[in-house]
Amino acid sequence: MSAGGGNQLISVLPEELRFQFELEKQSFCDLKVSNNTENHVAFKVKTTSPKKYFVRPNTGVIQAWDSCVIRVTIQAQREYPPDMQCKDKFLLQSTIVPPNSYIDELPQDTFTKESGRTIEECKLRVVYLSLGSGQGNEDMRGLDTNSNQTFQRLKEERDSAVRQTQTLQQELDILKRRRYRKGDPSFSFTFAIFVGLIGLMVGFLMNLSLSSPPIEVSQSTESSPLMDPPLMD
Repeated sequence: MSAGGGNQLISVLPEELRFQFELEKQSFCDLKVSNNTENHVAFKVKTTSPKKYFVRPNTGVIQAWDSCVIRVTIQAQREYPPDMQCKDKFLLQSTIVPPNSYIDELPQDTFTKESGRTIEECKLRVVYLSLGSGQGNEDMRGLDTNSNQTFQRLKEERDSAVRQTQTLQQELDILKRRRYRKGDPSFSFTFAIFVGLIGLMVGFLMNLSLSSPPIEVSQSTESSPLMDPPLMD
C-alpha cells in the first residue's frame, strides 16, 4: 500500500522521505501521520537500514482523527552514494487498538500476523536531494539571507562608529594644536573639559562597535535509534 491511497487507517505526508544530502552532516525529514478513523490506531516504523537512521518516535498510538509527526534523521555519511540514488526503504505498519491504549502496554506481537489483527502497511522510499536542488533549500536560503542582512547591518554600524571616532580624533588634534599656539589659562581649562567629553564619546562608540555579538546558528536533532531488524525484500 502506498502512502497516498484511500480508505486507510492512516495517511502519511510527504509520500516519500526526502533528505538534503551533505557529507559529514546529519539531515532529517518529518512525516505527518494522520489517523483517518474513529478508532485508536497504533503504528510502528521499520527500515532496511536501521543503523543508518534514527526515528523518533518509531512506535506510538494516535487517537481518533488525530495526527502526529515522526522525525527521521539520517546519520552523517562519509561518501556520496552512486548517482545520488538510495535503495533504503521504510515500512510504516498500523493497526486498530482498544481505546486509551498506551504503546508500552500493547502485546509484543501487536504488529505481527500471529496477533490476529489486521495490519496495514505503507511503504516509503528514500530520496536524496543535492545542495543544488530546489526542494529543501528554501529554509536554508532564508536563514542565509537573514544572517547576511544582520551581518551587513552590524558591519555598517561598526564602520559608522569608526568614521565618527576618526572625525573626533581629527577635531581633538586640531584643538591640541590651537592649545599650543595659545597660552591662555582659561583656554586650557575649557580645552580640558572638551577633551574629556570627546573621550567619553569615543569610548562609547568604540564599545558599541566592539560589543556586537557574533551570529551563531545551531541546530540540534533529538532522535532515538531504530532497533528493528532490516526488512526483507
